[in-house]
Amino acid sequence: MTHFVTQTSDWPQQVTETEETAEDEAETEAEAEAEAEAEAEAEAEEEEGTYSEPPEDAKIFVGNLPYDYDSEKLAQLFSSSGTVEIAEVIYNRDTEQSRGFGFVTMSTVEEAEKAVEAYNGYDISGRLLTVNKAAPRGSQPERRVVATSYKIYVGNLAWQVDNGRLEQVFNEHGKVVDARVIYDRETGRSRGFGFVTMASEAEMNDAIAALDGQSLDGRAIRVNVAEERPKRSFF
Repeated sequence: MTHFVTQTSDWPQQVTETEETAEDEAETEAEAEAEAEAEAEAEAEEEEGTYSEPPEDAKIFVGNLPYDYDSEKLAQLFSSSGTVEIAEVIYNRDTEQSRGFGFVTMSTVEEAEKAVEAYNGYDISGRLLTVNKAAPRGSQPERRVVATSYKIYVGNLAWQVDNGRLEQVFNEHGKVVDARVIYDRETGRSRGFGFVTMASEAEMNDAIAALDGQSLDGRAIRVNVAEERPKRSFF
C-alpha cells in the first residue's frame, strides 16, 4: 500500500505579505512626496509674500553712456549707491547698437536719490553722464542736462551714421560731451540729423568751421549752432 503525504505550501501567503509590504512602502513614499510638495508651495508663497516691486520713483534715467557699456556694466556702476534691482541699456532695434542711454531701478527711493547725486555729471572715458529720476509714465521727464550750451545741429546725415560714428567725427575737433542721432520712434530708423554737444565754445566753433559742408559717408553735412526751442506760452 502506498501512502501519500500532503504538504501545504506557504508561498501564496509569502506573496501576499510581500505585496502588502510594497503597497505600504508606496503609500509612505507618496505621503512623503505630498508633504515635500506642500512645504515647497508654502515656501514659495512665503517668498512671494515678502517680495515687493521697487517703487516707481526709484527708477533712474542714465544718458550719454559710452557705446560699449552694456546692462551688466551699468548695474556694476550703480551698485555702489545701493541695491540695483534692474539695469537696462537701450539698443537700436535695427543696428543692435547701444543708443547711449539706459535705465536703472534701485531698491528704494533713497538709494535712487543717492545715485542721482553721485553720478549726474560723472566722467566715464571723457563722457559726462546725465542722470536723473525717470519720469513716471504719462508725465514729462525732469531734465538735468550737462553742458548743453555748446550744442551743434548736424543735418543731412547718411542713414547709416549712428551715434558712435557721429562722435568719432567730432572727436577730431575737441572733447565731445554728447553725440546723438535722432531716430524715428515707430520705425527705429535714423531721421537724417542729430546733435553734438562739445565741452567748450571754442571747440564748438572749431567743429562747425571744420565740418560744415564736408562729406560724411557720401553726404555733405550741414553743421551749425543748435537753436534753442522757444518756450511755449499758454494764455
